[in-house]
Amino acid sequence: MRTGLGLFCIATLLLGAGQALAGEIRIGAGAAPTENVLKPVEAAFEKASGHQLTILATGPKNALQDLEKGLVDAAAAGLAWPDWLALMQKEGVPVADANAYQTTVIGQDRIAVLTHPSNPVKSLDAEQLKGLFTGAIDNWKALGGPDAPVIVVWGKLMSGTNSLFQKRMMGGAEPGGAVLEATTAEDVRQMVAANAEAIGIGPMAMLDATVKSPGTPEISRPITLATKGVPAPAVKQLLDYIAGPGQEHIRK
Repeated sequence: MRTGLGLFCIATLLLGAGQALAGEIRIGAGAAPTENVLKPVEAAFEKASGHQLTILATGPKNALQDLEKGLVDAAAAGLAWPDWLALMQKEGVPVADANAYQTTVIGQDRIAVLTHPSNPVKSLDAEQLKGLFTGAIDNWKALGGPDAPVIVVWGKLMSGTNSLFQKRMMGGAEPGGAVLEATTAEDVRQMVAANAEAIGIGPMAMLDATVKSPGTPEISRPITLATKGVPAPAVKQLLDYIAGPGQEHIRK
C-alpha cells in the first residue's frame, strides 16, 4: 500500500519529467511574424506546451542566416518564400540551397502606412506614397496637410516589409528626403507617434491610438516560417498550435 509520502514522491517525479521535456524554442523573425503571430500566441503556447518561446526580432535576413548557422530553431518573415530568397540575393547573402529548407505559411498581414494622429491627410494613392517615401514630395502642404517637412521613418531591421513596399509602391527606389532611421516595427511606431511630420510603414498589427493609417492601396503578404530540414518536434508543436488553438490570438 502506497503512503501519502510515496504518492507525493511519484507525483513530484512525474512533474519533474514533464518539465525536463520542455525547452526553449528560438525563432529569428521579421516585423510581421513577430507582431501578428508570435507575440500574440507566446503566452498561451508557453502555458499549453511548457516550452519557452524566445523571439529574436532581428529581421528576415539575419533570421535566415542564424537558421543556417544553427543559432535558432526557425526563422520567420512577412514574405512568400521566393520573395524571401530574392531579398537574400539583394542583400548579398544568397541562399546556397533553397531546397534544404522547409517552409510553412503561418499567417497573413497587410502593410500599414503610419502617420501622426494630428496629420489631416486622410488618404494617399500609389503615386503620392512613392513621392513621400522617395523625397519627391518633401512638404505635407503639397497634399493638403500642414506646411511642414515630410520625415520618413525607416526601420533597418524590417527588410521584408521594406523590400515589399519598395517593390509595390516605390518602383524599387530607396527612401529619400529627410529619413529618420529606426530599428524594429515598434521603434518605427514610436518615432511616428513622437513626430507630427513623420510617415512610416509597419505590420497592420502595429496600429494603436498613438498613430493612424490613412487610406492607401492594399499590400498583403503571407507570413512564412522556415526550418532547415524537417521541423524539430518542439517547432512542429508550435506550428500545430498556431494552426489550431492559436488562431484565436493571431492578429488578422
